[in-house]
Amino acid sequence: MDYKDFNSDTTTIDYVPIGEKSMSKSFVSNVFMLMFLALGVSALFAWQFSANENYMAYLVTSTGLTGLGKIVMFAPLGFVLIMSFGFQRLSPTALMGLFLAYSMINGIAFSFILMAFTPGSVLGCFLSAAAMFGIMAVMGYTTEKDLTGFGRIMMMGVIGVVIALVINFFLQSSRLDYIISIIGVMVFTGLTAYDVQKLKRIGEGVQFDGVAASNTKKLAILGALTLYLDFINIFLFLLKMAGSRK
Repeated sequence: MDYKDFNSDTTTIDYVPIGEKSMSKSFVSNVFMLMFLALGVSALFAWQFSANENYMAYLVTSTGLTGLGKIVMFAPLGFVLIMSFGFQRLSPTALMGLFLAYSMINGIAFSFILMAFTPGSVLGCFLSAAAMFGIMAVMGYTTEKDLTGFGRIMMMGVIGVVIALVINFFLQSSRLDYIISIIGVMVFTGLTAYDVQKLKRIGEGVQFDGVAASNTKKLAILGALTLYLDFINIFLFLLKMAGSRK
């Protein structure tokens, strides 16, 4: 198994022996543990920077973002691309280091959001996102229905949301922004179920596909990145849709 198997849509759900189910649970548990670790790192750095004016001075001034602030805003995309395309070449340690660094940079970028919205609305949207993510994760793990077709539809939805965001960047329509946020919440909530089922299948295949232990660790990290992105996007779209600005 290599990285292309992570994005494979050709697998089917069949009877899985008890030993392979145990491997699947262990793999998925590791994925969620890494995801929660990344979320914790992001939350810590977001809180530290939003609560400290000296830290924020390095990122933003009265005239706008500083050079470092601009790097922080755009660096997360670079980290995702490096982890995705460098999957085969990077060691598990290097990939984990990049994942944690990405979580840290993302947290610093989120500090701008915490400053723009009231603490109550941030907490409310976070808890709502956690509930939606949790419900769909359980559904994706427990359902016997193949979600491959559903996942394709959700991926097309992601492309549509990205295109709409680019268009609205120029239009600056608050109504369109609200509609995009609603669709974004629906799309990434649906993707959560699909991604969890895909990870469950990967876990079931780890034992008999002869995957090296290092590749198993790397697949877990990439899986954690996928779920991290699902959760973060649900949270951000909820915040844009229902958050109260200061």
